Amino acid sequence: MKIMLSAGEASGDVHGENIARAILSMAPETELIGFGGTRMENAGVRLRQNFADYSVMGVWEVLVNIRRLFKLLHDLTEFMREEKPDMLVLIDYPDFNWRLAKKAKALGIPVFSYIPPSAWAWRKGRAKDCAKIADEFIAIFPHELPVYEAAGANISFVGNPLVDAVRAELPREKARRFFRMPADKTVILLLPGSRKQEIELLLPSMLDGAKKLLEDKPDTVFYLPVADTVSQDRVEELIAAAGVKVTLTHEKRYSLMAAADAAMATSGTVVMEAALLGLPCVVLYRLSPVSYAIGKLFVHVDNFSLPNILLNESFQRELLQDEVTPENIASELKKIYPGEAHRLAVLAKLKSACQKLGPPGASGRVAERILNAARKFAAK
Repeated sequence: MKIMLSAGEASGDVHGENIARAILSMAPETELIGFGGTRMENAGVRLRQNFADYSVMGVWEVLVNIRRLFKLLHDLTEFMREEKPDMLVLIDYPDFNWRLAKKAKALGIPVFSYIPPSAWAWRKGRAKDCAKIADEFIAIFPHELPVYEAAGANISFVGNPLVDAVRAELPREKARRFFRMPADKTVILLLPGSRKQEIELLLPSMLDGAKKLLEDKPDTVFYLPVADTVSQDRVEELIAAAGVKVTLTHEKRYSLMAAADAAMATSGTVVMEAALLGLPCVVLYRLSPVSYAIGKLFVHVDNFSLPNILLNESFQRELLQDEVTPENIASELKKIYPGEAHRLAVLAKLKSACQKLGPPGASGRVAERILNAARKFAAK
């Protein structure tokens, strides 16, 4: 049996790795092929293309890169035609993956959607369109189900894989020694994201926020885990321009997060990872002006960070677009410093949000669903 996986960004690569390992542990004879990153490749997926050169965010940025993305779409379509997989598994990355899904459907290849488009937040009509293409869906958050169920999709929630994946590699005190964190300092993380655009749009503001924070909190040190998908040279260049000391790290990211006291983080999976590790954040989000203007027409949500969405509360501060200023970042971070009453309230809410993610073992349950579906269609 041959299964094709398609993931177009770092978070999808992690999910793809977990699924690949689970599938191969259950059915070692399965051949896994597709589009993804080094994690998926190391887990046993034979890649046609690596996503590192194609990951973009925002409507305007997609338009600028449209020719390259259509070339990629054509190449992966030819790959499916050549390899004839028994099933295509989409892992998030909706704008590209659902174009690929249409190509698969035209070739008679069944489609399985893992982490479907966020139709609950915007463009609810997508749920009906997707339900016509994919044979089965699995969501990673319970609030995603109703809009797809209403569209007639075969969708379920079997837990969130982050519950298994997010584990500190070292105990807190050992981690603080490993990263040489001063015992008498408050440790703040800068988590600017894994995309080049996120680095450009948010890291300068984070660094300015760090400088502002030092004015009132001089006993603060800053750390930044560098993602594999971004240029360290560019990160170092921005840090030098800001004139603030930041320690860069490359390993044991979850231990770093568990050992830190608070963070300024780009909205995304990392905010949920932080929640699982008991790390309160000030959550930032910024798009290019054109992408933001277009997004405002379609997106109507009260919160944009996952912990807040899970509880339907704005308990963890979110700063959007023009709100992302050094003053706001510093002011909000001070409220979640150790010893602050607001910090304790946020930590309690983060724990409640994490309980919404379901029990451990989600990747195994997803892999089992994928194998069952692929076998069913292969037998027809």
